[in-house]
Amino acid sequence: MYREHTRVVQIGNRKIGGGNPVLIQSMTNTRTDDVKATVKQILELEAAGCEIIRCAVPDMAAAEALSEIKKQIHIPLVADIHFDYRLAIAAIEHGADKIRINPGNIGSRDRIRAVVDAAKERRIPIRIGVNSGSLEKDLVEKYGGVTAEGLVESALDKVKIIEDMGYDNLVISIKSSDVLMCARAHELIARETDHPLHVGITEAGTLYSGNIKSAVGLGIILYQGIGDTIRVSLTGTPLEEIKSAKRILKTLGLRKGGVEVVSCPTCGRTRIDLIGLANQVESMVQDIPLDIKVAVMGCVVNGPGEAREADIGIAGGVGVGLLIKKGEIVKKVPEEQLLDTLREELLQWKE
Repeated sequence: MYREHTRVVQIGNRKIGGGNPVLIQSMTNTRTDDVKATVKQILELEAAGCEIIRCAVPDMAAAEALSEIKKQIHIPLVADIHFDYRLAIAAIEHGADKIRINPGNIGSRDRIRAVVDAAKERRIPIRIGVNSGSLEKDLVEKYGGVTAEGLVESALDKVKIIEDMGYDNLVISIKSSDVLMCARAHELIARETDHPLHVGITEAGTLYSGNIKSAVGLGIILYQGIGDTIRVSLTGTPLEEIKSAKRILKTLGLRKGGVEVVSCPTCGRTRIDLIGLANQVESMVQDIPLDIKVAVMGCVVNGPGEAREADIGIAGGVGVGLLIKKGEIVKKVPEEQLLDTLREELLQWKE
């Protein structure tokens, strides 16, 4: 089921599914009952481009903190619940815009029904999460191990439990740290349900390896038209998750806005600190609200040609550099003035 045809689900003041834009999620890593620290982190994530935020709710103090947190933020708040159905109900009562549960570890059907009834009363969506690490033993045995097919069957079983209780305001997430298994699982489940899908590569790893795995996995899934909201899971600051998610969506043509920096890989002709310069440019453009491509090239030999597809660029030489627009050399400036010259041009840029 391509994202244009999934059901629309309202999460707070945002909508996913039905062709709405793919939204970016992250998760706080503060103690949720530390309201001040949690709000501070969420506001930072909002400023970076986070559109839905999830908080862990491991105890009643965390559930009760949600109401105060929600007063101070501007994006939908999702409560992440495991094991204790009472925490899910409390999170709903304290203003969560969505709850994330795995019905398999919530307990008996009566306990699941109590959660569903509370969500139904307030029209709160339920995200059903199934991870490869918690796949049921009978499905592991049935499929001869943890497989995409097993993940899909597990998720659809959970969906049916809740639908049979008269509630279908659902979002599904099936995650694995195995990139190709995760991609296959999404391809399979998209054929079986029209509920919107939250996509991510779980436990992807550190900033380096996690970004690679997430870019490959999310790229495969999203490019097929599958997925309504995403999270890049990284072992590090959540701010890095937002940066990566925005870049993935922009690269796939699913998001506009923000300066894109392209730079050459350097070679023996390079006579400037191109690596340092490219990093400075990338940092500099973070807060410039333009939807353009900026090229940073290492030499004046190929620079103008390589930067032809960029809107604006700079190319370094020996003690001197070029400012380039649409592949044409505009002017020559001393090397130490390249960065400032580019900044001035961008601040005066009119799209």
